[in-house]
Amino acid sequence: MATTTKPITSGVQELAFPFLDLKAQFATIRDEVTEAISRVMASQHFIMGSEVSALEEEIKPQVGCEYVLGCASGSDALLLALMALGVAPGDEVITVPFTFVATAGCVALLRAKPVFVDIDPVTYNLDPTQLEAAITPRTKAIIPVHLFGLPADMDSILAIANRHGVPVIEDAAQAIGARYHGKPVGSMGTFGCFSFYPSKNLGGAGDGGLITTKDRALAGKLALLREHGSYNKYEYQIIGVNSRLDALQAAILRVKLRYLDSWTDGRRDNAERYRNLFAQHGLGTCVGAPSCPSGSTHVYNQFTIRVGQRDQMKAQLQQRGIPTEIYYPHPLHLQPAFSFLGYRPGSLPQSEKASAEVLSLPIYPELGDHQLEAVVTALREVCQ
Repeated sequence: MATTTKPITSGVQELAFPFLDLKAQFATIRDEVTEAISRVMASQHFIMGSEVSALEEEIKPQVGCEYVLGCASGSDALLLALMALGVAPGDEVITVPFTFVATAGCVALLRAKPVFVDIDPVTYNLDPTQLEAAITPRTKAIIPVHLFGLPADMDSILAIANRHGVPVIEDAAQAIGARYHGKPVGSMGTFGCFSFYPSKNLGGAGDGGLITTKDRALAGKLALLREHGSYNKYEYQIIGVNSRLDALQAAILRVKLRYLDSWTDGRRDNAERYRNLFAQHGLGTCVGAPSCPSGSTHVYNQFTIRVGQRDQMKAQLQQRGIPTEIYYPHPLHLQPAFSFLGYRPGSLPQSEKASAEVLSLPIYPELGDHQLEAVVTALREVCQ
């Protein structure tokens, strides 16, 4: 794919290639996806059913759990996990503010209180050294986020959680396939929550999610909750929600699941190529590359660097035709939606600093060497 840029009417360069090219991925699996869609259309069975059951069984090796339940989205996965634990008004749930809104939003939807703990500035994940001080008698759960595809420090988090008898919900929305000391993310806490949003490493053709657990009783409760609290039609055991995975999504995901490991390898290879190119171009003092602590396997849903004058750099890269994204420009504790919690600027400094400095580069496996080189060449130009 050519990396030359063309001017457009605004005077800004047209992007040389997309930040994420789902069309390139689809081109490699078009026939298989088309067959899967046709199979579901022929069956005219669109909600749950055999396709969802097959996906739940086939994905178990990736997530390392006996009980796997599809649901309507990654956000719903978090919500259902909290509901299964009985989180209610007056309870507290600890998480981080440097994440997608659903992590804390699902807590607030249940009228519980999100309690934010700052992040480690190197990994962008929950800082375990600040966790214990945030636990109170009202703490009902802890939600560490495996942000950008890097596992959180689960040994430290689980040790603290277990000492206080608090369950852990792993937000693994961006991290399917990642490992922490050989353990799949989503297999270490009470629940693991995954997203199949199209931009994820394993993405559907719309919304979808997955919940994992090793607890049979909790799995049974989740199965009830995702279908209006019902095992049998028009018979309701508890109050639940409508969060069923579509058969069409499951069929497409079953195709993509067969390629997930190779796609993950492609992302990791591209991350290594970036690091090598950063070294070759002497960008070490300008660009902070993402970390990967010993014992962790990073799956790079995003390749997030850290730079000074981030917004200016993003604009200059755009002018050179280089696509970038910002995950996330505003930490949750300073968002209007969470103003009721009373946080102020400076209260969680590492999350605030990260939000001002992070910039994500294209990392999808279909990128070629010439495209990666174009990104790094442009970075070198704007760093001079």
